[in-house]
Amino acid sequence: MSSDLASSPQWPPLRYETLLWDSRPEPGTTSRSQLLRHRGPYKAAIPLEIAERRLNLPGHIQSLAEDASHEIARFDADLGGEIAPFGTVLLRSESAASSQIEQLTASARAIAEAEIGDTGRHNAAQIVANTRAMTAAIAMADQLDGDSILAMHRALMDAAEPDIAGTWRTSQVWVGGSALGPHGALFVAPHHSRVPAAIDDLMTFARRNDLPVLAQAAIAHAQFETIHPFPDGNGRTGRALLHAMLRNKHLTRNVTVPVSAGLLTDTGVYFQALDAYRAGDLGPIVGRLSEASFLAIANGRQLVDELHAIRADWDDRISARRGAAAWRVADLLIRRPVINAQVVVAELGIGANNVYRTLEPLQAAGVLTEFTDRRRGRAWRSSEVLTALDAFAARTGRRTRG
Repeated sequence: MSSDLASSPQWPPLRYETLLWDSRPEPGTTSRSQLLRHRGPYKAAIPLEIAERRLNLPGHIQSLAEDASHEIARFDADLGGEIAPFGTVLLRSESAASSQIEQLTASARAIAEAEIGDTGRHNAAQIVANTRAMTAAIAMADQLDGDSILAMHRALMDAAEPDIAGTWRTSQVWVGGSALGPHGALFVAPHHSRVPAAIDDLMTFARRNDLPVLAQAAIAHAQFETIHPFPDGNGRTGRALLHAMLRNKHLTRNVTVPVSAGLLTDTGVYFQALDAYRAGDLGPIVGRLSEASFLAIANGRQLVDELHAIRADWDDRISARRGAAAWRVADLLIRRPVINAQVVVAELGIGANNVYRTLEPLQAAGVLTEFTDRRRGRAWRSSEVLTALDAFAARTGRRTRG
């Protein structure tokens, strides 16, 4: 993506400081020549203070962001009356897409099974954790401070890496290059001693109410990725922050617009936009998020239309009296396509002794299929809903992944 915006005094490029690195790996784990390449001075980014800076965007980028904002608000309003089924579906879809940017992929079935306690698949468990982080972000949208960022990260990483979950990093990190040291890395994040102050500055920027919302959210996201405040989970936490800001500014009120699904259509351009931001060019990241929003909304609308059609078809297939609990389970399946008895009891308040009888009409109609071969711990899935969710995921990468 190109931009007409040149670096300006209002938003200069990153500066770097020279620091000393002395790598001391265990004896025998690396060669002497490799060790020598990763000793001595290196340059780490110095985070720009952005709390009070003005935005200077080219006209076509401003117009694109404004149009995208209108589409986001319209999509959110259109689904406002149907928030129960589709709010959950879109939140999970966004969490999966955000994880896929980090090379964490899983089928809709694996994710849904992880939600009911099957944690045997690592990627699916991580995506479920990312859903928790997104949920935490939305719940804390009114706060927008360092503590809310830590809470998002804790929700994301607590199960997989509890030692780092919800705490700022205490060591140097970098992107690319060698694990032995930052020399030759694609990007060396700020020294860890700079993280707390940089986050405070960023969140002051995020709380401002004098900026166009989508541009503000895009820049805050890029600044967060530049600070890189955690050893792991920065991308997913940064995209959760983006959604917290959209909710905080009331651009979204009902659903999570799956913008990560839009970013996935060309991740190479997304990462180039982050690099351009660090060079002082705001246009690419604002433009990329705006374009991703249009793509995400089109994809999201198609998913919602497909789920509507599936649910309508069930009305003709299910044989149950009006008002029977089976219809409530049918509605539940749109947002929870894999269920067990515990889910039905918890979600719908149906007595445990009545669950199997309640599910019989759905199984007879082919709406539900049991996929467990045991008397205890039985579980069922809706293949039609899972297929629609997998199709949504497949559509996110139809251009290029970079």
